[in-house]
Amino acid sequence: MSKYVDYDQYEDLLKERLSKKRFQHSMNVAEECFRLAERFGADKRRSYLAGMLHDIMKEDLPDRQKQYTVDSGLSPDPAELATKALWHGVAGGYYVREILHIDDDEVIRAIRYHTVGCARMSALEKIVYLGDMISEERSYKGVDKMREYCYKDLDLAMSVALIYQISCVCNKCGVLPLSTFEAYNYYLQFNKNKESL
Repeated sequence: MSKYVDYDQYEDLLKERLSKKRFQHSMNVAEECFRLAERFGADKRRSYLAGMLHDIMKEDLPDRQKQYTVDSGLSPDPAELATKALWHGVAGGYYVREILHIDDDEVIRAIRYHTVGCARMSALEKIVYLGDMISEERSYKGVDKMREYCYKDLDLAMSVALIYQISCVCNKCGVLPLSTFEAYNYYLQFNKNKESL
């Protein structure tokens, strides 16, 4: 799966690449992903790994983030290419595949989509998206309620999380990638369909 043999080596790499605050966030997300995977029967080891590495490109040079995003082959759309804050997700997917040699499409996708989301996410992908939103150090208004949603139903939590994220971006007059719209529409309809069963 990777040239790295254990999590300690990934931790050492993250310590080299990230600020102390970002490193702690990454480890908090890994722990949150492990707990969510345990709760919902997903792969705990791979969820922890993806959570741990989700921000591996976050503090890299902007030019390198953008180049990795362009070179990734992970289908960034124009809104992602135009938004510096979104490069690290796509670039992170590229980094773990090409530099760390992690040959796991689901882990790569979880990292790639952890900021923008997409429709029909796997349990692992949803866990990383949501784990990033509710990690231990998060303190935004409503985070405790978000945590409740996450441990109740991943799909319901995705709807709530996407509404929150889209509102935040719109309040800042930011652009939204197509995958975010598709995720919003999908989980809104998905949850309505579940309720009607």
